[in-house]
Amino acid sequence: MTDARFEDGHEAPLHLGAMEEEDLKVLSSLVQDAIFPVTEMTWRPRERRFALLLNRFRWEDAGRDRHGAERVQSVLAVDQVQRVASQGIDRSDRDLVLSLLSVAWEPAEEGAGHVLITLAGDGAIRLEVEALEVTLKDVTKPYRAPSGKTPDHGA
Repeated sequence: MTDARFEDGHEAPLHLGAMEEEDLKVLSSLVQDAIFPVTEMTWRPRERRFALLLNRFRWEDAGRDRHGAERVQSVLAVDQVQRVASQGIDRSDRDLVLSLLSVAWEPAEEGAGHVLITLAGDGAIRLEVEALEVTLKDVTKPYRAPSGKTPDHGA
């Protein structure tokens, strides 16, 4: 008989979708404090897809006290995108690392609307979409957060 190991736990990679505003609020809470290089933003107009490769803090991790703070690489993808606009992002600075604060839904007529990705430092990405269709998928195994700390927004 051997001791239980973290690797034997039932935690699994996330693969979630949001097609309603309430679902998007859950995804937003899971990607809060994710960081990503500006080079990891992809807009594919022909596929009508916008995606970010994030280094996501694992807020859902119940074992943080046991093994420390972890991050995981995840893809946040938005489909049905018709137009992309951004502000406060210097895309020419290839070393720029962005911090994601929230993802929100701004409804318009007949199911269309905007997905608004708010970034630290007054940056934002606004995606005009035909319908709300967002997915979040972990694509690597979790790894110890380089800082070793849980993000803290203070009181």
